[in-house]
Amino acid sequence: MASVSSLADEVSCPICQGTLREPVTVDCGHNYCRACLTRYCEIPGPDPNEPLHCPLCKEPFRLGGFRPNWQLASVVENIERLTLVSTLGSDQEDVCQEHGEKIYFFCEDDEAQLCVVCREAQEHQAHTVRFLDEAAGPYREQIQKCLECLRREREEIQRIQSRENQRIQVLLCQVATKRQKVIFEFAHLSQFLEEQQSVLLAELEKLDGDILKQRDVFDALVSEEICRFSTLVAELEEKLGRPARELLTGVRSTLIRSETRKCRKPEAVSQELGQRIRDFPQRVLPLRREVTTFLEKLCFELDYEPAPISLDPQTSHPKLLLSEDHRRAQFSYKWQNSPDNSQRFDRATCVLAHGGFTEGRHTWMVMVDLAHGGSCTVGVVREDVKRKGELKLRPEEGVWAVRLAWGFVSALGSFPMRLALQEQPRQVRVTLDYEVGWVTFVNAVSQEPIYTFTTSFTQKVFPFFGLWGRGSSFSLSP
Repeated sequence: MASVSSLADEVSCPICQGTLREPVTVDCGHNYCRACLTRYCEIPGPDPNEPLHCPLCKEPFRLGGFRPNWQLASVVENIERLTLVSTLGSDQEDVCQEHGEKIYFFCEDDEAQLCVVCREAQEHQAHTVRFLDEAAGPYREQIQKCLECLRREREEIQRIQSRENQRIQVLLCQVATKRQKVIFEFAHLSQFLEEQQSVLLAELEKLDGDILKQRDVFDALVSEEICRFSTLVAELEEKLGRPARELLTGVRSTLIRSETRKCRKPEAVSQELGQRIRDFPQRVLPLRREVTTFLEKLCFELDYEPAPISLDPQTSHPKLLLSEDHRRAQFSYKWQNSPDNSQRFDRATCVLAHGGFTEGRHTWMVMVDLAHGGSCTVGVVREDVKRKGELKLRPEEGVWAVRLAWGFVSALGSFPMRLALQEQPRQVRVTLDYEVGWVTFVNAVSQEPIYTFTTSFTQKVFPFFGLWGRGSSFSLSP
């Protein structure tokens, strides 16, 4: 082992370059074999009186100053034992630790590996003991089975990971597309709002100017009237202060002129201008409608990617009457003269759309008419859905659908579940997201979510429709 070798290098003697034997430490702290250091000290120098020096650092030390290093000696012993174990390797693993004999047997009861001596021991006499290879055989088979199961589960997890990563990428692309739509639509709305703001501000500016003009006319008219009445008041005041003879002179004409003077009562704001001011809020109503329309359009475009679908008459049950354009179906108790084929439903009164889908995101509108009762089923089905005999409407059979009946709506899961909705849908938007595995139903009028199925599609799927009850019908919105 590399770590044991590196430790062995650390406990070598600087003089003999071997592993330290009876290590001793001199005054400077360096360690040597006792025998090596003793021989070093016995070598005579040029000056017998000169002190001894450490072979490594040349620091002086006393002849009797070195002392045994017992801790280092223990470390050296442990390193040598580890080195021996690593050298012997696997040879010792096949040898019984207690008896030193080679291991040949395995005790099933104690799950212990035995040598010949262990095999004959009293505690194993009544146990099931086999040779190692014989005992390992069944365990190898069990391990092999476990490996196969684990590998299958690992592959399944890897498939799920791949599928979910693909779904994530599809969703990211959808989000990016929606982001571009939002940016585009809001830029268009921003331009429209700026234009409308300019129009409304210009109209307010005109109203402001007209009010000021009428104020000036009003002020001029009032000033003129005040001036005229001031003249009459002054004349009457002057008349009143005269003596009787002067007061009576021409008094009747003065009174007639004063009494017959009609006061003009001008209006500061004309009725027409006042009406324009009162009607101004009405100018904002088209703007409000435009913003409402914008929000509806934005929600619609973010969620609606129309798929041009039509009904496939080759799949239609004989009790369904299809329109000539194959976009409307009505239930009838009278059987149609429809040739039988492998694609046609013969028990379930259902019909599929043309084409089908193996990828992408698609949406279609279904307008339901249940005025006379009955029910309508909408959703998607797998290509291999059962066409003959009884059809069980649930995901296990390859059907993801909801049923609309008079007064309630049900999601057709493994067990049908009645849904609590604010209103009965009459127009349903169905959205299929193939890669993500979503089938979503929404009330197309109120935008209220109805239900969403989550699954993983592995084959082609088709829009699916079913009817039951006299007069029930549906049509596909263009």
